[in-house]
Amino acid sequence: MLDKYTDVTISNDFKLYKFTSIGFKGSFVKVVRYYDLDFDDFYNLGFGDEHPVTGDLDDLAITDNGDTQKVLATVAMTLYTFINHYPNAKIFIKGSTKARTRLYRIGIARHLSSIEMDFTIEGLLDSKWQNFRKGIQYDAFLIKKKR
Repeated sequence: MLDKYTDVTISNDFKLYKFTSIGFKGSFVKVVRYYDLDFDDFYNLGFGDEHPVTGDLDDLAITDNGDTQKVLATVAMTLYTFINHYPNAKIFIKGSTKARTRLYRIGIARHLSSIEMDFTIEGLLDSKWQNFRKGIQYDAFLIKKKR
């Protein structure tokens, strides 16, 4: 079982999640937002820090708070909650930078066997979707609940 933050605030529509990263640089509010892409049950997963002034999701912030795995496990937990309320959702995931997309790919690969118990996952390569395979540098990911 992965260590994750359990004190997560969830919006009434289950599209916005907030939790606090606590690490050696302090406390930072993290935001996960599922954006409706207005076609065929597609959603974009947005993730980042809550901007301290505007309150907006800042997906370029670099916290480096020493709790990356715990933060990513918490983001993954929001997927389960979200998909339970939107079972037909297709969730598009792409990092705001190539390095973040790589981080997501590594996390998916590391936990692929447990992810595949509940979800199908595809990777985008050369503008084509294919079943996710370890060791391939995908440009984005698509997650759906298994039927």
